[in-house]
Amino acid sequence: MPAIKARKARDTTATVGGAPCWVSLMTHDVKGAQDFYGRVLGWQFRPGTRGAEFCSIALAEGRPVAGIGTLTPQRHVPVAWTPYFAVANANDTAARIRERGATLAVGPLEVGKGRGALAADRDGAVFGLWEGQTLSWSVGQGGAPTCLELRTRDAFESAIFYGEVFGWAPDRPGGCDISYEHDEVMVRDEGGHTVAALRGGAVESAPDPHVRPRWHVYFPVRDIEEVTAAAVAAGGFALPVTPMVDGGCEAVIRDSQGGLFTVATVQGTVPDAH
Repeated sequence: MPAIKARKARDTTATVGGAPCWVSLMTHDVKGAQDFYGRVLGWQFRPGTRGAEFCSIALAEGRPVAGIGTLTPQRHVPVAWTPYFAVANANDTAARIRERGATLAVGPLEVGKGRGALAADRDGAVFGLWEGQTLSWSVGQGGAPTCLELRTRDAFESAIFYGEVFGWAPDRPGGCDISYEHDEVMVRDEGGHTVAALRGGAVESAPDPHVRPRWHVYFPVRDIEEVTAAAVAAGGFALPVTPMVDGGCEAVIRDSQGGLFTVATVQGTVPDAH
């Protein structure tokens, strides 16, 4: 991962087409998830406003960070964090997803003041799309995720898929720009801030058959040792803290219901989440 820097909080969210606009945890026990993330990351919670799927909104210093919703018993899917990407037209985006051989699992549906859908790319990584009003939230701002990373078998092939679905392209005005750096594809917004990364094998190498493709969420923390200890005490599991290539350190955590995420120290100011 590149060096992670916090951005100054803003009052409004810039809705760049194709950029991440939200993340949500779908879990079996919302109250249990609130207890875990409250203890580990210091979040507070309020009722959601987008409908039944988003049962609560997590807050860091009063600002939206993420959503937590309930997995119904009929949906036999694992607990997981899911990123949502802003689109101008959910129906058109859903059609592009189908045309490219991926799976549209849910929607598009009317949800609150917008329309959303859940999909899986051709390798099975789950993601969402969102058309409409967004909360004051953006990657790298405050306690929101510092970056989203797709861990997949072939980053180059995935970049083609997502680029066609969301309009990612080098030097594309008004949208996200992509570039190929070492073994990652970097996605940046209009200001040049990294909002997502796609990581597989090197561009020229064969895909890694052992990778289970999925989107991974990075949350900012001050004291990573304290956070990982709190995660274990709250019933989760934490891998050892490891240094990042360009500074700082990170650790992968599994929450008490099996949801995976990463915490990372950042350069700049973040809310006091341990």
